[in-house]
Amino acid sequence: MDVSFGGGMNLLFTLIPILVIFVFFFVFGTILVHGIKGAKQWRRNNASPVLTVQAQVVTKRADTSYHTHHHSTSDNAAMNYHSSSTRYYVTFEVESGDRLEFEVPSSEYGMLVEGDRGGLTFQGTRYQGFERIRG
Repeated sequence: MDVSFGGGMNLLFTLIPILVIFVFFFVFGTILVHGIKGAKQWRRNNASPVLTVQAQVVTKRADTSYHTHHHSTSDNAAMNYHSSSTRYYVTFEVESGDRLEFEVPSSEYGMLVEGDRGGLTFQGTRYQGFERIRG
C-alpha cells in the first residue's frame, strides 16, 4: 500500500529544517554582534581618560524589568518564580550645555537630586562618581 501525502508534506519537510537553521544562525549572530559591541565599548572605556567636569543633575529615571521563571518539581507540579531588576540612570548637564546619561548604582541614585551641582567623574561611558558642591 502506497501512502502519499502529496507535494505539500515534502515541501514542509524541506522548509522546516531550513527555518530552524535560519533561526539558529539569527539568534547566534545577534548574540555574537552584541558581544562584539560590548567588548569594543569596554575597550574604548579603558582607553578613555578619567575626567572630572562641573555638572548639574538634570533628570533621573529607573528602568525596571520583570522576569518569570517556570520550574517543575519532582511531582510535576509547576512553580513560578517572579523577580525583577532595576537599573538606575541619571542625566547630567555639563558647562558646555551637553547632556550625558550614565547608569548609576542604586545607593547613589537615591542620594542625587535634580538640580544638584558638583563634579562629575566618568571614564568614557562609565560613571565614576559625583561630588556634590555643598552650599
